[in-house]
Amino acid sequence: MKFKVDESACIGCGACTCICDKVFEMSDDGYAVAKDEKVTDKETLDEATEAMEGCPTSAITEQKED
Repeated sequence: MKFKVDESACIGCGACTCICDKVFEMSDDGYAVAKDEKVTDKETLDEATEAMEGCPTSAITEQKED
């Protein structure tokens, strides 16, 4: 599973990076981005899902792979 951040919806609060810095990081322009990595372990997936669900603008989505 991969995650994606809609930069047009992101307000740069940084909550996602605090919850799951293995998947999310802040860009130089102050917005969150998802690292281009497939999340495979349960702990990281749980943290990334928590970050997605806690995003105040719902800017994070799951990118399911076929």
